[in-house]
Amino acid sequence: MTAILLHEVGPRDGLQAEARVVPTETKLEWLRILANSGLDMVQVGSFVRGDKMPQMADTDELFRILSVEPHTAVLSGLVLNEKGLERGLACGVELFCLGVSASDTHSKKNTGMGTAEAQARIIATAQEAVKAGKAVQVSVQSAFGCGFEGRISESRVLEIVRAYLDAGLTNISLADTAGHAYPAQVKRLFSAILAWEPTARYTAHFHDTYGLGMANTYAAWEAGARCFETSFAGLGGCPFTKVAAGNVATEDLVHGLHREGLRPDVNLASLVDIAQAVARFFGREMPGRVHHAGILGY
Repeated sequence: MTAILLHEVGPRDGLQAEARVVPTETKLEWLRILANSGLDMVQVGSFVRGDKMPQMADTDELFRILSVEPHTAVLSGLVLNEKGLERGLACGVELFCLGVSASDTHSKKNTGMGTAEAQARIIATAQEAVKAGKAVQVSVQSAFGCGFEGRISESRVLEIVRAYLDAGLTNISLADTAGHAYPAQVKRLFSAILAWEPTARYTAHFHDTYGLGMANTYAAWEAGARCFETSFAGLGGCPFTKVAAGNVATEDLVHGLHREGLRPDVNLASLVDIAQAVARFFGREMPGRVHHAGILGY
């Protein structure tokens, strides 16, 4: 039943580009439902400067509250550097997510460092988290293309993955930050890294910029990826990419899995309720489909 793992990233990736700040109490309402809905992981927030990204200013507080409450999901947090790791260790993060962009341009806009420098620091930080006894996931951002640079060499992506594996980091995500991926490319890259280390955990993270998000998700699944990062209501988009667009919607993927007889333990009705609550809060139509159309009852 849990051969497919589901990582909800809406509270971080979904909210980070929104101008209207969600109050802490509202976030807690959403997070408590998500963390007990049957999803495997929920990304509570990122450890960035609150004055630079106000949506994430309460991340430490959210972890301190949620970490001592009952929850069935693993609580994850995104860290960009050593300082973020220190903050996360102090407030109860269970899974640390760290990433390197395969695009130098995107990397510099996002972290102020080029890919090579960022990778060295991220690997060192990830290893520190492992030494502290924490679970770690490392990612390759802009793995399928970049809004600024366009095509990204697949060999460049594979070099970053190889560096992770050589460093003993075997929980790896390929992220389609700009939404440029297409199914054949997705299958090619995931097949290549699975051939290197088939026992590693490989995660797929797709944005729906050009309408291929769900198709890419299924392509990654067919290639052997078993963990998927999605966002409630399809909300999201990196504020440091050229064209920010939403993620694959969590409730849409879960609905598709239910139609396949997979992950019936995940409470789809709760996920639809959250998506509808998010749409009401922001007062606009969201890109997800199932929270509009309803759940098929057969």
